[in-house]
Parts: sequence; C-alpha cells; structure tokens
Amino acid sequence: MNKRTAVFKSEVFLAHEPGWGHVESPERLQVIYDELARPEIAGKFSFPAFGPASREILALNHTAAHIARVAATAGKPFEVLDPDTHTSPRSYEAACLAAGAVVAAVNMVAGRETDNAMALVRPPGHHAEADHTSGFCLFNNIAIGAHYALKRLGMERILIVDWDLHHGNGTQHAFYDTDRVLYFSTHQYPYFPGTGSLQEVGSGAGKGYTLNVPLSGGQNDAAYARIFNELLAPVARQYRPDCILVSAGYDTYLADPLGTMAVTREGFAYMTGVLLELAGDLCEGRLVLVLEGGYNFDGLKSGVLASLTEMTGESILPSDRANRLRSAEIVLPALDQALAVAKNYWTF
Repeated sequence: MNKRTAVFKSEVFLAHEPGWGHVESPERLQVIYDELARPEIAGKFSFPAFGPASREILALNHTAAHIARVAATAGKPFEVLDPDTHTSPRSYEAACLAAGAVVAAVNMVAGRETDNAMALVRPPGHHAEADHTSGFCLFNNIAIGAHYALKRLGMERILIVDWDLHHGNGTQHAFYDTDRVLYFSTHQYPYFPGTGSLQEVGSGAGKGYTLNVPLSGGQNDAAYARIFNELLAPVARQYRPDCILVSAGYDTYLADPLGTMAVTREGFAYMTGVLLELAGDLCEGRLVLVLEGGYNFDGLKSGVLASLTEMTGESILPSDRANRLRSAEIVLPALDQALAVAKNYWTF
C-alpha cells in the first residue's frame, strides 16, 4: 500500500560549514538532495515548509547557557565549541532549523497530515548533551522532538531507535531516568563517545528503558536483522509507544570511513521495514527518521533512498532476500549478551 512520506530538507542545512576537510561536510546532504531532485523520485514525496525551533522549544532539552553559547556563534566566521564541533556564520541558524524540522515532522505524523516522515538535516544531533556540544552536534534534534511529543502533544511513550555507528550519549542521558522514553541503540563499542555499555540500562523510573547493543565491528545486514527481529521488536511490542523516532545514521555502511561495520543498502531497507511494521501495529504508523551520521557519500545516498523507498510502501529488497533476513541465524554473541540484560526487564 502506498504511503504518504514527508521529507524535510532545506538549503540552510548546507550553509553549516564546520571547516575545510571536516568529515561532516555540506556535501553529505548535497548528494542526497541531488538524488531527490530527480523528477521520478521527487514525485513520490511531499516537501513541507517548516521553520526554526524557538529558544523555548530548544530549552525542552537544553540549558539556557548552552543555547546562548551556540547562539553567540551566529555571524562569526569560525568558532571551535569542542575538538570535533565547529561553527560558521550560519551554523546556529541551521541548528535551530534542524530541530524545527524534527518538531514539524512529529507534528505532521501526530496530526495524520502524513503517514511518516524523514528529516534530512544537519548538523546532526544525538551526541549533543543538555549543556554542551559533542561529536559534530550542536542541539539534540531527536531529543527535542521527543520532549515536544511528550510535553506539547500529550504523548505518553516514545520509542527512540538509534542505529548510528556511534552511541547517542546525549539522547540516552536526556531520558535515562524516565520510562516515558525507551532508548534502544546499536553501535560500535568501545568507540566514540565511549558510552553505551550493556550495563547502562537507565536509573530510577527509567531502569530497563535504556537498552544498548554494543558491537565489536564487522556486523552485517543479517546481524542487524537478528537484533531487530529478536530484541527490538519484542520489546517495542511490550512498550507500545505512541510514536517511533529513529536516529538514522548511515555510517554503519560497509565502506564508511569512520567505522568497520558491513551494512548494505538492503540492510537499511530491512531495518526501516521492521520499524514501519512496528509503527503500523503499535502507533498508527507514526514514524519519523532523523538523519545523523554517514560519511561515505555513496552509502549515505543509497541508504537514505532505501529507507525512503520503504517508507512509501515500496521496497528495494527482493522478497527472497527479505525472507532470509527475517529468518537470519548468524552467530552473534553481542545479541546474546544484550538479551540476557534485557530479560531482567522484558519478556521474550
């Protein structure tokens, strides 16, 4: 069945320039935007207008001092906020608009104006903490979107799935002590930012609502399929979220320069398909993907297009390949370890 898929994009995101040679470059988005401009592709999506997040909305997740520090970079040629995170004159503008895109996407899926949505934004967000920048990220776009859904739209439970190569430390910390957000992450470990161990499961009311699957590297489509089939899906069905948000990083691609994973575009299609099925069964299809990492241009472009194709109700996956991934039996000790931890809080 064809679905309505909204894509949030803007030339403003290309104006964020972290510096010559920086891996998080405007070209990352440009290759995707060029593909989406092709008439045979563009016609499959809507491209809504949207505005920047206000300081009040940013403050749902960030301290006033942090917002002011990032805002102070506006118009300045080059600022270093941390060793990895740099700004240019329009970086603050781009960061506010990136958060605004996620808020607009959540609003649209909540109001049934679209079936699902993808925010193709930069700078990325999942490393940004409440009070400081980290790992290329200025504001935590997906955390702001989740807070907005809970505090402004009246949702009760949000599932955040983070399949980026790197652990989303900022997102985990934002919801570590609450059961209103279930944070689920697959990531290379030990690796930047150093968080995301098996033992990090939440605290207080949030205990059991953070689930990490730290991976050693080299994991392929079948490995991720097993994780989604055997751990994520059963937990999501018990949690029954009102909306699913995804930190969609494409740096697990097999040729990405920052990691050693082995996911192909078919793997990204499969993971997106699992989440679409869960959203359809649990929360009236409310699914929002938010771009995070991905530094091999071919992998980023093909991975994003694979996800978007799934979201429209079509698929790049041959049926026999999809069936093999649904029944994947690859040996994966990391999954066994993560399941052992999850069984303390969830039923399998």
